[in-house]
Order: sequence, then C-alpha cells, then structure tokens
Amino acid sequence: MPSPHWPAVTEETVRHLRALLKIDTTNPPGNEMPAADYLAGVLTAEGLAPLVLESAPGRGNMVVRLKGTGAAPPLLLYAHTDVVTTEPQHWTHPPFAAEVADGLVWGRGAVDMKDTVAQYLMMILLLKREGAPLKRDLIFAATADEEIGGADGCGISWLVKRHPDLLRAEFGLSEVGGYNMEIEGKQIYPIQVAEKGTAWFKLRAKGKPGHGSMPHSDNAVARLAHAVDLLATRGLPYHLCQASAGYLSAMSDALRGEFGTVLRDLQTAAGARRLFSTTLKGHDLAPRLYSILHNTATPTGLAAGAKVNVIPSLAEATIDGRTLPGFDWESFLAEVRALIGEGYEFEPLIVSPPIETPHNTPLYRLMESALKRHDAQAAPVPQIMSGATDAKYLAPLGLPSYGFAPVKVPPGFPPFMELFHAHDERVPVDGLGWGTQVLYEVVKEYCTR
Repeated sequence: MPSPHWPAVTEETVRHLRALLKIDTTNPPGNEMPAADYLAGVLTAEGLAPLVLESAPGRGNMVVRLKGTGAAPPLLLYAHTDVVTTEPQHWTHPPFAAEVADGLVWGRGAVDMKDTVAQYLMMILLLKREGAPLKRDLIFAATADEEIGGADGCGISWLVKRHPDLLRAEFGLSEVGGYNMEIEGKQIYPIQVAEKGTAWFKLRAKGKPGHGSMPHSDNAVARLAHAVDLLATRGLPYHLCQASAGYLSAMSDALRGEFGTVLRDLQTAAGARRLFSTTLKGHDLAPRLYSILHNTATPTGLAAGAKVNVIPSLAEATIDGRTLPGFDWESFLAEVRALIGEGYEFEPLIVSPPIETPHNTPLYRLMESALKRHDAQAAPVPQIMSGATDAKYLAPLGLPSYGFAPVKVPPGFPPFMELFHAHDERVPVDGLGWGTQVLYEVVKEYCTR
C-alpha cells in the first residue's frame, strides 16, 4: 500500500481541528452534540457508520468502528470534545476563531484535546481509504464531559454503563503523552502509563464556641490550622510504584551525568528524603518528582467563623488528595490520620481509583520505536500523571490505557503541558502533522500485524 502524502494529511488534520475549535463546547454546559455531529458527518461521507448517542440534552458522544478480521482484540482511541472556560480578553486570537498564525493553530482545545480528536479521526479515515488489512477492529470514541471530571455522567462513564460493548478493547489510547520536552538538553518523550487516583475531601475540626476576648485550648480554627500546616509542610510517606520506578530509571539512563544520578537515587526513601531537602529544593522538576513518589493531600480552601469576636465551633478545609497505584480511599485516609492525628471529620467529595498499565507490552514498544524513528534524539519514558483523565472510567471494563497523542514542539515553544487550560492555547501545525504520522505508524502496525 502506498504511504499517505503527509503534507496533504497534515492539511486535512488542521482543517478538521479548526472546524472542531469553532464549535464552542465549553463545559459547563458542554453542548458537545455539534462536535459529535461534525465527526459523524465526516465519517459517514467516507462510507462508515458512526453512532451518535445523546446522553443528556445537547450532550453528544460519537463512536465508530473500523472492522478487522477479529483475529485480535480491538484497539480503542478515545478523546473528549469538551473544553474549559476562557477569558477572551487575555487571548491574542479569539479562542473560538480557530485562526492559523505564525505556523500555529490557535483556540481553546488546540492542545486539550481537539488536536487529538482530529488525529484519531484521521487514523480511521486513512486506514479506511487504503483498505488496510486489519487484524483487529479500530474503535474511535469522541466523548463529552471530561473537563469537570465526568461529574455530569454524560461522557465516557455513561457509555461504559449503558453501551460497554461499543468500547471493549485490548488497549485504549488517549491524552497526555508522546510530546517532547527538553530536560537537561535531552528530548524526553513521556508516554503515560499510569495516573493517580482522586481523593478530594472536606476536613472538619470542631471545638468549643466562645467569645474572642477569652481564648481557650479547644479552638476549632487553631486545630484545623495545625492539621493544614502538617499536610502542607510535612506531607505523606514515600512510595515507589512500578510506573514511577520505570520513569526514574528511563530518565536516569537518558540524562546521565549528575542529574541522572539524582534520579536514580530517588528510587529509595532515604535518597528521596535527602534530595528533596537539598539538591531538588526549588528545582523546577521537584513538584512533579515529589508527586509521583507520594500520596498528596493539598489544602485548597478554608472556611471558618462569621464574626471577628466569636470563636466558631466549626472550621473546614477542602483538600485535593491524590493517590498512587495500590492505594484506595481507606488506605489513603489512614496515612492522613497518622499524620494529623484523631479528632477530625472527613467528608469525601470525589474519589476515583489510580490506574497503572505495564510498560513492557508490544504496544508500548511500538510507541517507543516510532518516536525514536522520527526523532533520533528521542528518549521515551513511561510517565505517571498526577492528575486524572477519562481512563479511570474504562478500568472497570478491564481496559488498560496509555496516554499517547504525539506532537512535536519546536525549540523556544512553551512547555506543552503549560498550554493545557491556559490563555493562548495553540498547537504547531508542523508538530501536529509530525505526530499524526507517528500515531499512524503505531496504530497501523498494531492493528495489521
């Protein structure tokens, strides 16, 4: 089969991306149906039979399947079409104008994640057009409701509950991975293999109310402040999960030298304790490295009292908790209690499990080799994400996921992850085309061999 004409493929990918960016799918309220309809229209014109499923008024999900022989289980590509809110006054180009300027496509969703939606759409189109001899079905799902954590239950969580057979696959590919970042002069390409769980909660301290002019020891505000200070300054214990060990080992091998030694030494609790208080103190990478080696409980809000001269009986903090693979709500809560002590109330707000996919699979090795083939300087590394994606909703189906949506950013470009949810969200045209070719080679080889 002839290779695709990549300049034309890049142009088509950008065309679809711009069409999607012009559809305002800000969540809330979402209104993803026009995006689902657009994708379905493109696919129908190519002779495919996409399904558009409305989970709630205006909340659209699109699923399409390119059939193979069934000799191997399907591969799922999934991406969300909703985007976060914007402050247009701070943008160089209007967030929903989808303008192309300076070799970049500008707009809300250009990196999170309508660029990936366009790439995944192109995988279906290219393999359909060339009649690739697929040994496994290729499924593409464009879903709603990711940007508020699936709280409305209108996106992939709804599909898992109502239409699980549309999604069942051996592996899924989705966001956050395959982009380049320069560290210590090396081109590092993270591939997401794990993500931390979510454990958001309210922490409450109760005490004796009274007059502010007569202080006493049973002060709810003081007790809460003590707990918050411990969480913020002392933190929770060290843990090394498989994904973090793989990340540190691969980064150490890639960077070598003094910083490579630092990364290697982080693989012990004693080494981490020493390095975070010395070499890594104030380092740009320190927050990320700390987060992949610890459960975290970050204070993000405080509320207490209504009048300056009244000691309140209740003080409350909101805590953003994140859990490493191997931990659930109860084991995480045990660590928090061991740190701050007893006598506090805990109200879970959002709890979701951590997930982890092995990074020694044939699919992972395909992603590694494709990145190295297209960038001789590439150092792929398995990554654990401190945040959360829709991958958590697929775990109950026994469907492991990788984050792989490759884009190559040029020298001097802002760090790719800093553009997520930022003003002036934008993606380089050439880098998007580069990533589309890398992705195509991975998907085609995995689905045809």
